[in-house]
Amino acid sequence: MLEGRTYEELCQNFRWNIPETYNIGLDVCDKWADGPERLALIYVDPDEKERRYSFQDIKSLSNRLANVLKAEGLEKGDRVGILLPQCPETLISHVAVYKLGGIALPLLTLFGQMAIEYRLRDSATRILITNSENLAKIRGIRAGLKELKLVIVVGEEGGGEGVLNFWGSLKAETDDFTSEITRPDDPALIIYTSGTTGQPKGTLHAHRLLLGILPGFEFYHNLFPQNGDLLYTPLDWAYIGGSFDALFPALHHGVPVLAFRPAKFDPERVFSIMEKYSVRNLMVVPTVLRMMMNKVKNVRERYNIRLRSVTAGGETMGEELYRWSAENLGVELNEQYGQTECDLVVGFCSGVMPIVKGSIGKAVPGHHVEILDAAGRRAAVGEVGEIAVRCPDPVMFLEYWNNPEATREKFAGEWLKTGDLGRKDEDGYFWFAGRADDLIESGGYRIGPGEIEECLMTHKAVAMVCVLGVPDPVRGQIVKAFIVPHPGFKADLALEESIREHVKGKLEAHAYPRAIQFLEEMPMTKTGKIMKNKLKEL
Repeated sequence: MLEGRTYEELCQNFRWNIPETYNIGLDVCDKWADGPERLALIYVDPDEKERRYSFQDIKSLSNRLANVLKAEGLEKGDRVGILLPQCPETLISHVAVYKLGGIALPLLTLFGQMAIEYRLRDSATRILITNSENLAKIRGIRAGLKELKLVIVVGEEGGGEGVLNFWGSLKAETDDFTSEITRPDDPALIIYTSGTTGQPKGTLHAHRLLLGILPGFEFYHNLFPQNGDLLYTPLDWAYIGGSFDALFPALHHGVPVLAFRPAKFDPERVFSIMEKYSVRNLMVVPTVLRMMMNKVKNVRERYNIRLRSVTAGGETMGEELYRWSAENLGVELNEQYGQTECDLVVGFCSGVMPIVKGSIGKAVPGHHVEILDAAGRRAAVGEVGEIAVRCPDPVMFLEYWNNPEATREKFAGEWLKTGDLGRKDEDGYFWFAGRADDLIESGGYRIGPGEIEECLMTHKAVAMVCVLGVPDPVRGQIVKAFIVPHPGFKADLALEESIREHVKGKLEAHAYPRAIQFLEEMPMTKTGKIMKNKLKEL
């Protein structure tokens, strides 16, 4: 747990405490299961009906499920797919798999059959836990999944060959279970990441992942936990942002989590839910915040919001978002930076340091982050290079599943390379410049799209933006901006010129967007990130 009143004290006082044996399931559940009073989860279904679960409930139910899995022949190291939404059964499944020493494979329910089939086949998943709504997808691909032996279904289905009913099978088992002894480096989780080319890669993490994430989580939430904390994230638990950046760190501290994720994100309903349950800690992506900002007016007048901390990351924020958060949510945004392979390593903690808008923050206590030049040496102050994290680090992944070549390419000596470009100023703040493969080389200049996006977001007409380099016969590449305007602004030549002049006046002359394309909406992933490959197709 972070200790100190200043950033410098947090760093000086920090020590990693990695025990000889460690199991995520025991950590986030069993150690708090000292009676029915300690609340772990408040589940609000899409119809806003509520169910509450204590840590004792989760322990009992996960033990029953672990016994079911063990009876079906699951062994330590076997993969278990979890194709479920943000709901109690998802948490129960994760905890059971970890206690058994298995490897959890979270899957987004909005995945199509091809995406699900690839991940299940590549990981050689043996058992899949899903719900009735997704069972049809599995039936359509199951013949091609030779390693998949059993499907456990939440809902009315179950009982046929190779299919079990989730709750029915739990009722038939005892809640007496002795967890496998696992070490911090034992595999626990595979999360598939989408790259710029080729099929997604399976990022294999160890049990120590959660221990490695805790400093960043505590940092971004202003020295979590504090009295009365209750965490909420609208992000799907199938992604590292929803599960290991939010759900499990809160449970590690014995702090309850609110689960509410309707099929379609509705900012008004989210504000209402946060008010009703007195949410204190919010984890989102900037796109979600922009939706809340654009759809809900006069927040403080209409909702009694009691937030203590808000953290977001993954894309450019923009000054407007910072200002809106302070005025409407009553807190400063704490930006976070990381990636699935090495998460939550840079960011802000407004409780101990000033927010420098435009920067992505400083290295989180416990993590050593630097900027490397093309030769793999530490770059000079202010020089753009690749953001890298020094090994070893508990938060780092073990390897890419069945992909040793990609694993080797991710590391350079004692450094994990993020593939992101940035610079570090004389005060230790990091500034994101874009993905290494998104760097724009135009007329001899190397241009990072992140800084241009930040500038464009300060134009009054720009609601959302993504900047890419596009081929040009003279300059090699030129800067192109894809822009979603705010309602009320006409997408015409006059607005294009206004936007260009806006950038020319704030950044270098060569950095302005020579091409602008207006869109009615931005193509987004299910986690709220811009799909740059779709924009490149345009």
